[in-house]
Amino acid sequence: MTDAPLKLFNSLTRSIEVFEPVHPGEARVYTCGPTVYNYPHIGNMRAYVFADVLGRTLSWKGLKLTHVINITDVGHLTDDADAGEDKMEKMAAEKAQSIWDIAEHYKQAYWADVKALNIRQPAQWTVATDYVPQMIEFAKGIADKHCYELESGLYFDVSTVADYGRLARAQTDEGEGRIEAVEGKRNAADFAIWRKTPPGETRQMEWDSPWGKGAPGWHLECSVMSGEVLGFPFDIHTGGIDHREIHHPNEIAQNQAHCCTNGLDDPRNSGARIWMHNNFLVERSGKMSKSSGEFLRLQLLIDRGYHPLAYRLMCLQAHYRSELEFSWEGLGAALTRLKRMVMAYAKWHGQLSLPPREVPGDSWERERITRDLITRFDAAIASDLNTAEALTIIEELLALKRVAPECIVTAAVRMDAVLGLGLGKLERADLRIRPKATAISEAEIEAALARRKEARAAKDFAASDAIRDELAAQGVEVMDGDPLGWEWKLG
Repeated sequence: MTDAPLKLFNSLTRSIEVFEPVHPGEARVYTCGPTVYNYPHIGNMRAYVFADVLGRTLSWKGLKLTHVINITDVGHLTDDADAGEDKMEKMAAEKAQSIWDIAEHYKQAYWADVKALNIRQPAQWTVATDYVPQMIEFAKGIADKHCYELESGLYFDVSTVADYGRLARAQTDEGEGRIEAVEGKRNAADFAIWRKTPPGETRQMEWDSPWGKGAPGWHLECSVMSGEVLGFPFDIHTGGIDHREIHHPNEIAQNQAHCCTNGLDDPRNSGARIWMHNNFLVERSGKMSKSSGEFLRLQLLIDRGYHPLAYRLMCLQAHYRSELEFSWEGLGAALTRLKRMVMAYAKWHGQLSLPPREVPGDSWERERITRDLITRFDAAIASDLNTAEALTIIEELLALKRVAPECIVTAAVRMDAVLGLGLGKLERADLRIRPKATAISEAEIEAALARRKEARAAKDFAASDAIRDELAAQGVEVMDGDPLGWEWKLG
């Protein structure tokens, strides 16, 4: 029932390809993780929802998954720059804290978002500072043939590898403009492998190396950690589309140099056989950039009363390679959709304890309906992770009539193992909109609604309306006649 070949879009070849694992029966995946100098915004988290669905799909296909996500706690400057202030050092100075404390705080915040979005734990979190000795050895291995030293550090000469920039498709002025000019570089696209600590300065994170005291370049970290844990070549490397232009081409160049391979006509020479990138989350008010100060964090959505899995569903409604526009109205619509699914699943699950019902048609026929839906679901998810179509199929399953509950629940659990919405763990009450700032408690709301129900039963509509107005004054909207049967929501 899950025989559709898994087809994925490879950013390196710009084509849909049938997934064939490097190691039979296994799938090895590396995901570019966060730089823990600040909280992740919801656009950042879209990348990890995408990577999670990819991992779940590989598991669905029966492959043994080894998924690695890195934590960058050193060596990342502004954008893809090679000179200037380190983001981690800058935040530590602003907060008057140890850089190690800064890294730990924001790492924990990121992990909290991972948990809230029901993203599965990877096989391993690789933390950059744990791999600095390996980074130095990696750099030493490629330095003679591919690098040159300047006063500011060790630089990779991109002209020494074939097909540099093929992933990005072109070296545009816009792309190169993101790299701060460094005097003495041979090529504009050359990048730092090792950044020396400037004379007279002391960094909180610095190490001795053959090129002087300093820190590794950002691109070097991912090449080393992916190769150390997964081995070259591994199966899939994922990240946001912003990495496709500079960061990942630089990783690929390092991988080519390290493995002594040549051009990229064979994608395995890049270090990974397939490179996958999710598109941007667009927010029209401009609050997606961390440089704007107040930006859209998952916690802000939660504080406004939205369950975080509504945002996960919002991500799944669009194909990962399409831009997704965020709006509060769109988030509310996703929450409504999630509530309908949770309620439908709960209805079917609640019937499991009831005596068997007589259903027209034999058992095979009833099971065939759900088997066909699972086959269609498999085809959708195998078609480059078409989660939008997969969502409509699980909704079709939950809307079936006169089918054995066991068949529905079994199929829904299997499908949700890929979508990760946690349908079996959520209740309708979990999905009420409950802003953090509200002063009234749920117990007080329920007590008021109980009094209102008594008043309506006694046909005392004046008292009923008074209770409704009293609740409205405290931000509680009583939702009489709502088709989903919600009693109230907080606005």
